[in-house]
Amino acid sequence: MEWKKYWDLIILIFLSLLLDLLIFYFPDTLMRKALGLAFVLFFPGYTFITALFPEKKELDNLERLALSFGLSIAIVPLIGLGLNYTPWGIRLNPILASLTVFNVAFALIAIYRRDRAVEPWIPWITMDRLKEELEWEGSSKLDKALTVILIIAIITSIGVLTYVISHPKPGEAFTEFYILGPGGKAANYPTQLRVGQNGTVIIGIANHEHRNVTYYVQVWLVNLTWDSSTNTTVIHGMYPMPGWFNVTLPPVPVNIEGNWTPQFQTNYTFSINKPGKWQVWFLLFKDSEPKLPPAPPDGNYAETDAKNLILQAVNGTIQSLKLNVEVRK
Repeated sequence: MEWKKYWDLIILIFLSLLLDLLIFYFPDTLMRKALGLAFVLFFPGYTFITALFPEKKELDNLERLALSFGLSIAIVPLIGLGLNYTPWGIRLNPILASLTVFNVAFALIAIYRRDRAVEPWIPWITMDRLKEELEWEGSSKLDKALTVILIIAIITSIGVLTYVISHPKPGEAFTEFYILGPGGKAANYPTQLRVGQNGTVIIGIANHEHRNVTYYVQVWLVNLTWDSSTNTTVIHGMYPMPGWFNVTLPPVPVNIEGNWTPQFQTNYTFSINKPGKWQVWFLLFKDSEPKLPPAPPDGNYAETDAKNLILQAVNGTIQSLKLNVEVRK
């Protein structure tokens, strides 16, 4: 077997396997990004077309090139659609494995069919073949100029695409703020307590703001009702609870692969000394904490400007969490 006859397919197999190694060991390299683009947008269609049409007379070079890109755009979503109905789902590792198997399998089929073709199509770029493909000698000056402009446009597009891939726009900036039950799950919250009985939750924060952020957490005990006649929230009682804290966190990337891991979590234990139906509000502030008015004699901030914090939390303009707690004697 003359391996030079299959140089393109052998290189394609090698590059597909090389990309797998780059993703696992060097995921942030420019080579991985550039090779990944070809892996998705060119390799699947090229191997499929080469396996389907091994004879030189069946398609010319430009048709093969166009179909390689076009079929890749069709094949990859179909593979993703198939993975969507499997236990693996549409995730990085299953997609990578599926496309690698597809590229390698059809490359081997293409090698087999090319070996048995009467006049096999073997890509080999030389200046003479390039001029022949472009019909350079018989073209007018205008056609030659347009061809040069087209080539420059293609090279420029590839350069711009490479720059965009190597300098991706940062994702949306946001902060994860959550509370969990004492078991570390979103269940078994202390929603029914007796007067003076301790309840415990876990407060969690994760910084996806692309910068260091100092977070301030306030905890308020609130008694409020909804006035349907005026469509307003009426705050009857608003008391600061002990345990306010602040923490500075560095930014962390959003991990969509593997198991979720917390960035910052802390236990928060509280008790309520008055019976009734209460709401425990956890308010989150970034970089600075709003100043509070002087504390009222009875400790109830409901008649002060501090009530605007809860009203904004109710309206969703402040990042906050709420826990409904019924306290019995």
